[in-house]
Amino acid sequence: MIQGIKQAGTKNPVFMLDEIDKIGSDYRGDPSAALLEALDPEQNHAFSDHYLEVPFDMSEVFFITTANILDTIPDALRDRLEIIHFAGYTSDEKFNIAKNYLIPKQLRAHHISHDKIGVSDGALRIIIRRYSREAGVRELERQIATVFRKVARDIVENKIKSKKKIIATADTQKYLGPFKYSESIIEDKDTVGITTGLAWTQAGGDILFIEVANMPGKGSLTLTGNLGDVMKESCQAALTYIRARWNSFKLEEKFYSDMDIHVHVPEGAVPKDGPSAGVSIVTSMISSLTGIPVKRDVAMTGEITLRGRVTEIGGLKEKVIAAHRAKIKTVIIPMENKKDLVDIPDKVKKDLHFVFASRIDDVLNAALIFPTKKKEFINKRSKKVREVEKQK
Repeated sequence: MIQGIKQAGTKNPVFMLDEIDKIGSDYRGDPSAALLEALDPEQNHAFSDHYLEVPFDMSEVFFITTANILDTIPDALRDRLEIIHFAGYTSDEKFNIAKNYLIPKQLRAHHISHDKIGVSDGALRIIIRRYSREAGVRELERQIATVFRKVARDIVENKIKSKKKIIATADTQKYLGPFKYSESIIEDKDTVGITTGLAWTQAGGDILFIEVANMPGKGSLTLTGNLGDVMKESCQAALTYIRARWNSFKLEEKFYSDMDIHVHVPEGAVPKDGPSAGVSIVTSMISSLTGIPVKRDVAMTGEITLRGRVTEIGGLKEKVIAAHRAKIKTVIIPMENKKDLVDIPDKVKKDLHFVFASRIDDVLNAALIFPTKKKEFINKRSKKVREVEKQK
């Protein structure tokens, strides 16, 4: 740091510390310990360089750091940072970035005139959706570069007879091979025990299916699909909620004692965690236990409590965009997340119907294909619960 200040020739430079989530300690020391002293406004006025062993006032230095994930940043260091979250690019944003910047850049890098090669809009969207899955555009640029290298070779070998080669949708597999990623597709029909949930990953949003099956047994709960501890706790909370309200769903009082319940989330090779699948889990469980199917074109996200409340979650923008991409028509989100809709592009919002849920009953009424009598019962009970809560 002192060397950087020397190079800048000023005592108030801007330091850019890239990807601090990757730092780690070894026998040579712990870099995060040095950063603690430099980033703490209570200490950095007397920062001591271990090489010079001379105090230096770093209180006027402006630090900017970047990270892909927060979980690996030490807690003490994270407390000294003001965290600004940047959402990943949407498909339309990636399309415009590629069209205006990446393609011209790769044409220059490969010494190819734009009069020789062009990329159709359809082919570019296929490359974005089926050959790259990321929050940024680094992999997308690699795929575009691969296409241009192969086309350049074809031009040199006189395999292309036309004056200008336009990369069409049909050419993508020729130059890039089979699709790397499958498109998220909703179920073909309304199904019992399968709910469409919404997930938020480093690569952006995606849909996931929560599958529940029940069979005669001894009351065990089996969880599969590479679930993390928080998601496992959501499954336990969902079952406890249903057991407490067994009569509301016309179940036997001791239904859980002679029945095994299995919760599975497909793509077992991919780790999954977080509380936002709570509403999806409880909906799948109730559907499986009652035999009432779940609407195929409804996706949902939200954390649940044992009292039946639906609470706020993160990553709403990415999740809603994933639902839109998967041709979902209705998205159920927590009432507390209604304020976050301002971050979602208007193009996406106009194609979706949003249901704002404050209780699990709101979720069930929107997601399950209830018989008329049972739906009326749920509505009456929801009204009673709200009246009691208002009185409190």
